[in-house]
Amino acid sequence: MRPHGKQAKQDTKVKASRKAAVYDVNKGVKKTKVEEAGVRESSRVATNQDKKVSLEDDNHLKVDETDVVRGATIGVTKSRHEAPSTAQTMEEPQSPYDPKEKENLEEYCDEDLYRGEDEIEKDKKHRDTISGLNCLVPSAGDGVSVENAVDLLIYSEREWKGNTAKSSLIRKGYMKVSEKFQGLRRVRGDNYCALRATLFQILSLSKHVSTRLQDNHLTLKLLANEDMIGQWKFPFESNHRTTTEETVSQLKVYLELLRDRWTAAVGAGNAEERERLCQEVLQGEEEYGLLEALKFLMLQTATELHRLMEERAAAVPEFCWLLFARDSSSCPGTFFKNHLRHVGFTGGLEQVEMFLLGYALEHTIQVYRLYKTDTPEFITFYPDDHRKDWPCVPLVTEDDRHYNVPVA
Repeated sequence: MRPHGKQAKQDTKVKASRKAAVYDVNKGVKKTKVEEAGVRESSRVATNQDKKVSLEDDNHLKVDETDVVRGATIGVTKSRHEAPSTAQTMEEPQSPYDPKEKENLEEYCDEDLYRGEDEIEKDKKHRDTISGLNCLVPSAGDGVSVENAVDLLIYSEREWKGNTAKSSLIRKGYMKVSEKFQGLRRVRGDNYCALRATLFQILSLSKHVSTRLQDNHLTLKLLANEDMIGQWKFPFESNHRTTTEETVSQLKVYLELLRDRWTAAVGAGNAEERERLCQEVLQGEEEYGLLEALKFLMLQTATELHRLMEERAAAVPEFCWLLFARDSSSCPGTFFKNHLRHVGFTGGLEQVEMFLLGYALEHTIQVYRLYKTDTPEFITFYPDDHRKDWPCVPLVTEDDRHYNVPVA
């Protein structure tokens, strides 16, 4: 049915307004608010009329043209206020895959998802341990653990070239160290570094053996703690699981070896003899055995100090409250499990543990911390409450992780 009279004229106006609206959108012409209002009103009227006519014809809703007009009106409004930039329209979608995550992705894909969580975690720890052991065991081409002495200032200029603030600060620190020391020995920079540098200085300079190596009662009592000692790991142990009895036996051997070597160093006739002793000791399995013995002395000392804390003894050093205030080391057992056990494998000694090392050896470790030059912490003593009655062994560090040996 075709519309007649007024209806035909009104349809003609609506069609004209539609064409004008579509033309304006295609050409990108900005319309005034009055024109937009007119288009919207025409669209509303057209919508009602089109729906009415369509229902009369075939009882179907034919509102496609109405939607076009509405879209044109909305498009004009949006083009004025929210027109997208060229950069936004041309931007390509980014891939969610990060090439840097390739290694983690491959490791994830290799996981057997049908295994239990405990089994997967146990296997990861085993792989990490084996990987750590492979890095720890030195080969013939790795060189010595403690190098011969070089001129300290020449080393400083060679290693810290440039005019950056940090380079200038470190060189200034070396300049201050040179007021007392002329040379520097570089120490192998693995996770045993702090223990190795301290052991070298103990064997080179010490005049007495720590009484903790002579306290057999505490040693045997600690070795009897199977839950703790059974978790010990050695850098040269084979892939098969070591029994607690084997671990105890191995620790006894290393403790006796440390006592014998330390006693021999103290009784050496001159510096040359001590030097030969150090070169013999700091290589191969014996070196790492002695470093593990130092860790045992630290655990033994931590156990004794924690007992004094529980008894509220007045003689407990201040660092103990920091050592056992951590959630991960609230007692000797958790300290060993979460910290000391991993020293040498996946991490080195933290500062609070350097205090414990000094107490275990009954020596004050004097550290020149070069990145703290011009601050009160440039020279730090571990510990700082026995400087008058314990011998002092000096070390140098640039970052509190890698330690070298200064030579007078």
